[in-house]
Amino acid sequence: MSDSRSGSDVELFEPYDPQTIEPRWQQYWMDQGTYEVDNDDPRNRYYVLCMYPYPSGAAHMGHVRNYTFGDLLTRYRTMSGDAVLSPMGFDSFGLPAENAAIKTGRHPRAFTDERIEQLRSSITRIGGVYDWRREVKSHDPSYMRWTQWIFLKFLENGLAYRKAAAVNWDPIDQTVLANEQVLADGTAERSGAVVEKRDLEQWYFRITDYAQQLLDDLDQVDWPERVVTQQRNWIGRSEGAQFDMAVVTADGQAVLSEEIATPLQFSVFTTRPDTAFGMTFCVLAPEHPLVAEIVSESLREQVEAFITLARSTSEIDRLSTERSLAERGCFTGAYATNPFTGDTVPIYLADYVLATYGTGAVMAVPGEDQRDFEFASIFGLEVIETVQRPEGFQGGAFTGDGPHINSSSATHAVAAAELNLNGLNIAEAKNAAMDWLEATGLGERKVNFRLRDWLLSRQRFWGCPIPIVYCDACGIVPVPEDQLPVLAPDDVEFTPTGQSPLLSHEGFLHTTCPTCGAPARRETDTMDTFVDSSWYYLRFTDPWSEDAPFRQDQLAQWMPVDQYIGGAEHAVLHLMYARFFTKALSDLSVLPANLREPFQRLFTQGMIRLDGAKMSKSKGNLVAPEEIIDTLGADALRLSHLAVKPPEEDVDWEDVGLEGCHRFLLRLWRLAVPGSDLTSDLREGEPESVDQEIVRATHVLIDGISKDFDRWSYNVAVAKYMAFLNELYRYVQAPEHAHGPTLQASVNTLLQLLAPACPHMTAELWAARHLAQPDGELAHVHTTAWPTADPELLVQESATLVVQINGKVRDRILVASDADEAACLAAALESDKVQQQLQGAEPHRVIARPPKLLNLLV
Repeated sequence: MSDSRSGSDVELFEPYDPQTIEPRWQQYWMDQGTYEVDNDDPRNRYYVLCMYPYPSGAAHMGHVRNYTFGDLLTRYRTMSGDAVLSPMGFDSFGLPAENAAIKTGRHPRAFTDERIEQLRSSITRIGGVYDWRREVKSHDPSYMRWTQWIFLKFLENGLAYRKAAAVNWDPIDQTVLANEQVLADGTAERSGAVVEKRDLEQWYFRITDYAQQLLDDLDQVDWPERVVTQQRNWIGRSEGAQFDMAVVTADGQAVLSEEIATPLQFSVFTTRPDTAFGMTFCVLAPEHPLVAEIVSESLREQVEAFITLARSTSEIDRLSTERSLAERGCFTGAYATNPFTGDTVPIYLADYVLATYGTGAVMAVPGEDQRDFEFASIFGLEVIETVQRPEGFQGGAFTGDGPHINSSSATHAVAAAELNLNGLNIAEAKNAAMDWLEATGLGERKVNFRLRDWLLSRQRFWGCPIPIVYCDACGIVPVPEDQLPVLAPDDVEFTPTGQSPLLSHEGFLHTTCPTCGAPARRETDTMDTFVDSSWYYLRFTDPWSEDAPFRQDQLAQWMPVDQYIGGAEHAVLHLMYARFFTKALSDLSVLPANLREPFQRLFTQGMIRLDGAKMSKSKGNLVAPEEIIDTLGADALRLSHLAVKPPEEDVDWEDVGLEGCHRFLLRLWRLAVPGSDLTSDLREGEPESVDQEIVRATHVLIDGISKDFDRWSYNVAVAKYMAFLNELYRYVQAPEHAHGPTLQASVNTLLQLLAPACPHMTAELWAARHLAQPDGELAHVHTTAWPTADPELLVQESATLVVQINGKVRDRILVASDADEAACLAAALESDKVQQQLQGAEPHRVIARPPKLLNLLV
């Protein structure tokens, strides 16, 4: 920023005008490259990253909150001497752009580019500073090339595969959804549609290969406990046993497969093998591949109707414990043998058993499982107790511990070795049961995970194409690396047909096989947009690399991300996938071997509500930041977000104190601006003892703000700013007059401490104050060193006692920092101001908080 002003020009600056000040400094930071950082920077490195946004257009209050926190940290760490990498980009693929194209006929790229510019402008107006040279956009061909390259690396190493499966189908957005994108009520996270099931050939990433690592390495990161818990629950590790059950007739005769004439059997997984003596029936998932072969003809119609109903029910509803079981199961007419007892038990179907979890089959023990008990009660099935009930037990399933009963093979016709669990507690009986299964060869110890492989196929146009060709002779053929990126054509027809628009584009669909040269067909599905966001943080470290997604030596300068900032709604989706990508790429030597986690620290900010509901475009309850920036300014908006509550908590917009923050800035401007009438008649010369208290208070402020920033206590820091400004005003307005140099030094320190929170005003005032000096030159507060507190000045020998009478402040008195209530009362009663107010009356009650407060009630 050029500035022709000199010290002789500065008498009294214009009144505070954020609409003039803020754009000027935003342009200055951009022109000067103030927050651009090179990979060979010798300073200590610190990587701050806010989750890159979907370009929905102008910023909303969620953006303001997120980027204010990140920007404050960037500026604070820069002033603290770090080389801070703070990049920005856009998660620019997604359904909204394609849906807009369906409605308007406008290409998604034009729609997206326009909204990127809107959001970039909004972020800049908030005061956010980034190294824009490193900008990443998901739909940029240079980025798509490496997204496709990573897919091919996964395919080459068995981490990507294709299979037919029942998938979640969104009938509104006309695409497949991953399990994580289906909400608890069975609706789609984005569109709100009730999710259906469809059988389709789909591409998957084998994230389950990393389930245990994903679980174990949560101990290595500094993340909010609620996010860690959500990840642990989604991975869902279960330890137990797996064993086979033979399909038999009602009288125990083996049932043979119609195709190869071998005995039919299925595997079950259970975390409670100790209760197997109480198994009185077993349950298969409606989608289990064995169902069609074992169902009796007399029940086939009923069973098929039940299967149809189950497939149309959301996974969340199927797992719900609140729905009645009366219509959630049916008998197949088939039976199986309990290997623990040799007894024949009926095989039922139930919608609460999922084909995608465990083996898709469970043993049912109504004596020790409440859902099994309710199911048995409805269908008239036997209940066998295998754990002794405590005295006074009221009936139903018992899930507590106790000695086992009715759990000996001696009372059954089992052919295998004897097993007796009677008298053992649960832990002992589980180990004995699993030992027996392994010794007899009937089963094994097993660990299962709730986590499913990542379904990444999407039947959309506006996404990164999957680089695959299908050849009748060669099968599935990857597109050669030198032909990347595969780009979708522009001249496609956007119609909500349920299939990718690419299917109707002959020029894209039909190609030649890279292997044999024969006619071939391109894959027309695109990748889940979470693929793009699973590695963008890596590209930011080296966006100029042309021969690789990034160079390891450059990436190693920055990774892992020191501080990641974003919404808690990404706890399962984005964060899990990014962790998987980092581990997989490390194993493939694309990343350094020691890089196993992408984000060392994570901060998740609270959401913003209006009238009790989360602010969102779909609800129509957004408050536009631009309206506030156009009136009160970005600094007031930023400060109000910092002040309202701890940043991790949800915020009601009605509680955001915009006007109060604006008044604070106006008061600071009046005190700090050169030529202020408040500072025109200050004492010069040597400071006196009365000035030492403001010096001490300044160092206490330095110490307090530094600690508050380090622990993200931004609301506490804002309270300290405001309290300190009040102290400065009292100091200036004291009868003995403030010492000019002491005041100006304290004001300068306040501007430095406030600079990360309110960057525009502090930059303007700092520059103005330096220009106002004789032979003054333009100075920049954001390039100054962060103030350091003098430890000796933090040890307070005295404190300011606020004296109230009936709740109203009547005097402020210096007392010893260790003064007790008696000493404070004595000092207060010696004050002329206090005595004048008391007029001889004796306080009937004293409320004391020594040495800070004394309230006399008269």
